[in-house]
Amino acid sequence: MNTEQSSQREDSPCVHICLMDYAQGLCIGCHRTLDEITYWSTYSPARKREVLAALEIRRAAASTNP
Repeated sequence: MNTEQSSQREDSPCVHICLMDYAQGLCIGCHRTLDEITYWSTYSPARKREVLAALEIRRAAASTNP
């Protein structure tokens, strides 16, 4: 694994609880969509920041609506 691949994995929001909630279309662990999970390694740093910001909102919504 090269340094770029290692860096991409390290900055992933994956928490290794990989189970899709298909009703919501989100992983219950990291709160990403399948597309966000699939294409994460291809995203620019700016796009990753956008997704990370969206994840904070999704996590907050999930914690108030169990």
